[in-house]
Amino acid sequence: MTTHYDRTTHPGGPASWGPPPTAAPPSLPATDPVTQTAAPGPAAPTAPAPGSGEPRQPFVRRLWRGRPEDPRWVRLAFLGLLAATFLLYLYNLSASGYANSFYSAAVQAGSKSWKALFFGSLDAGNAITVDKPPASLWPMALSVRIFGLNSWAILVPEVIMGVLTVVVVYAAVRRRFSPAAGLIAGAVLALTPVGALMFRFNNPDAMLALLMAVACYMVIRALEDGRTKWLVRAGVAIGFAFLAKTLQAFLILPPLAVVYAVCAPVPVKKRLGQLALATLALVVSGGWWVAIVELWPASSRPYIGGSQNNSFLELTFGYNGLGRLNGDETGSVGGGGGGNGTSMWGETGWDRMFNSEIGGQISWLLPAALILLAAGLVATRRLKRTSVTRSSFLVWGGSLLMTMVVFSYMAGIFHQYYTVALAPYIAAVIGMGAGLLWEKRAEMWASITLAASVVAAAAWGYVLLNRTPDYLPWLKWLVLIGGLTAALGLVFAGRVSRQLALGAAALGLVAALAGPTAYTLSTLQEGHSGSIVTAGPAGASTMGGGRGGPGGGMGGGNGGFGGGMPGQNQQGQQGQQGQQNGNGFPGGGMPGQNQQGQQGQQGQGFPGGGGGQLGEGGGGGAGGLLDGASVSSEAKKLLETDAGKYTWVAASIGSQNAASYQLATGDPVMAIGGFNGTDPSPTLAQFKKYVAEGKIHYFISGGGMGGGMGGSSSGTSSQITSWVQSNFKKVTVGSAAFYDLTQETGN
Repeated sequence: MTTHYDRTTHPGGPASWGPPPTAAPPSLPATDPVTQTAAPGPAAPTAPAPGSGEPRQPFVRRLWRGRPEDPRWVRLAFLGLLAATFLLYLYNLSASGYANSFYSAAVQAGSKSWKALFFGSLDAGNAITVDKPPASLWPMALSVRIFGLNSWAILVPEVIMGVLTVVVVYAAVRRRFSPAAGLIAGAVLALTPVGALMFRFNNPDAMLALLMAVACYMVIRALEDGRTKWLVRAGVAIGFAFLAKTLQAFLILPPLAVVYAVCAPVPVKKRLGQLALATLALVVSGGWWVAIVELWPASSRPYIGGSQNNSFLELTFGYNGLGRLNGDETGSVGGGGGGNGTSMWGETGWDRMFNSEIGGQISWLLPAALILLAAGLVATRRLKRTSVTRSSFLVWGGSLLMTMVVFSYMAGIFHQYYTVALAPYIAAVIGMGAGLLWEKRAEMWASITLAASVVAAAAWGYVLLNRTPDYLPWLKWLVLIGGLTAALGLVFAGRVSRQLALGAAALGLVAALAGPTAYTLSTLQEGHSGSIVTAGPAGASTMGGGRGGPGGGMGGGNGGFGGGMPGQNQQGQQGQQGQQNGNGFPGGGMPGQNQQGQQGQQGQGFPGGGGGQLGEGGGGGAGGLLDGASVSSEAKKLLETDAGKYTWVAASIGSQNAASYQLATGDPVMAIGGFNGTDPSPTLAQFKKYVAEGKIHYFISGGGMGGGMGGSSSGTSSQITSWVQSNFKKVTVGSAAFYDLTQETGN
């Protein structure tokens, strides 16, 4: 019997893992995957014309039941997968507190000021923006406007993005392959450790991963029938992804454009025209905000954080663009390639995704995905140019390879959590490859290749688990033995009963997912905060920055969600944060040196739950650069006194330091010099003007880099610090030093 993988257009669903359909509508014939000739079968009734056929089922019924041709268990399994993912990602969510206080402060500012929301300002006074475009902040800021400032209001939108990404990947795989293939793809994505980390964290990567998956889905829809609207929608998705994380959104453009240009089922001239329209859609959807910012008078908008010339275009093509590739990042905390393929952000090279710094985050199923990608391309090599089955492998596989190569060799700033961008591509390739080889299991090469992919997953899982020998030491043996046993059964999957073959496949899937599932569950058990976070148990990643400390205290907010789950008083986990005490990094941590993180305590209750404090102590320290500062109740009370009289209750060097005080008080705090303290904003003259006009109450000592590491500010932050210390009264609260900018010393 012929297996139906490909159709000229999509007639309502691919073949299931059971027998193929006996016929297809005359206008959309089922075709042989090799000869592309119509499959034999009895004539099918003529499809009703649009608008004159049977009425479409109500949306709720279609949502619950799914496709009419699917067995009932398919929709139940899909909805179960989504529910499980949603609940899994919600578990212990408040343990991360404000997560990355840098972005949480911007979210808080956007919830108070529409201008701050639009520009992505770090504070409601609109002194400076974050060093990314603001799209990823908008859902969180709107949530905080509704539910108040608290951990759940900030992080639940990220969880929703994670669930939606699972939906998109499932839908894309399900269109060309079996329901089980789609479910496997969705489960692989949901159980990827770095996915469980970043879909519960407030960095821009969650939105980026979702929109990249949407773009791939749209391109596949366009490849089915050559309709322009799907390609234009893909361009819109990538344009908005640019507004989340600038040029990283463009990494998958080459494979998507090439696949469509070669494989689309329309004439060449139309293909080129469609690509031009998609490009226009990308430019408009990603460029409207850029145009407004660049045309807006600089004097009436916030300074563009991360730039040296108050230009978003400079930020895009410099610090956030080419600088990430070649390491030439003016104003950053470092970067630049070292000798022998190394940089301060870890070793570069073809094996970067597999090394001890990155492997446990993303690479669990990467070897299996590469095997299945090659097998999928081999199996579809004889299909005609317009084969959507082969194009699906090219779209997802090309996106995977392109992103992986760039990540492997980029010499600039690189964090382990960036690899969440790979998770949808790996999941889709795993689902498609497994589904295709299962259908072809009667052919020896297919069953052997399927078995080889399971062996690769199990063997690599053993290696990764062995890197943390004290973590569930028995699990690596179960993974290895289970995987080898399943592989042996899969070799003969085409020659044994269906029940035995399914048993071997199920065992192989469990063995492949056991390692990443364990790491994912460990990730959910702990809070993650700061600028550099990693997934998995302690020791899973050796690159500095560690796991991030506990989440800071959470403002209870007015209404909405509070700090912890009902009835819980969750103690924050101790994390590690790299720190270098001394040359070049005043108050800043750097990768490679370990220091104990701060301990935080979470609040209780759901609605309006009170949050714990950020702890005691002063600004600066390791928190000043990468992980925020500790704010005592005394310091909070000091800053809140007469706060309504000032545009900014305080100013501090570096964004993380400023963010901690802003989140603690709820009032704007100016971040001098942006994230690293190296941006030339404000200048000393501007700062003096703000002080003279009575716009800033206190200056907080410590934090940031003060213009080091290549910043072009010529020590602007240091100049401001020296001027303040020489002219204003010092107020000490605990271990924190404040300078009252309303009381001059008379020097």
